[in-house]
Amino acid sequence: MASFDALKISGSALSAQRIRMEVISSNLANVSTTRTEDGTPYRKKEVVFVPETFKETLKERIQGVKVKEIVESKDPFQKVYDPSHPDADENGYVNYPNVNILEEMTDMLDASRSYEANLNVIGATKEMIMKTLEILK
Repeated sequence: MASFDALKISGSALSAQRIRMEVISSNLANVSTTRTEDGTPYRKKEVVFVPETFKETLKERIQGVKVKEIVESKDPFQKVYDPSHPDADENGYVNYPNVNILEEMTDMLDASRSYEANLNVIGATKEMIMKTLEILK
């Protein structure tokens, strides 16, 4: 039944956006982490989405989404002059994570709206299935 495909697709989007929110939370939590276990500042993480095929027929391809991987951003660290900081270099500069709070907040809103939209799709699909079952009684 095609309605169940809509549930699978929206379910895949919910899962992918939940992972994206977790990564964004990690980025925001580490916005001031100047030293990780390997001695370098925290590097921003980014989620890479790819299509996930659920059903393929001769005429159509039904696709959801899945997380392919979580990668570290290659953007440079932010240099801040703070000679009193314990992680300051010989010139008094500290490397801070390459996390931009405004960018993370925008991504968080986007992920939240996408999650909400897919919940609405699931709700509408569920309602259509229930009405169909009522008609068949």
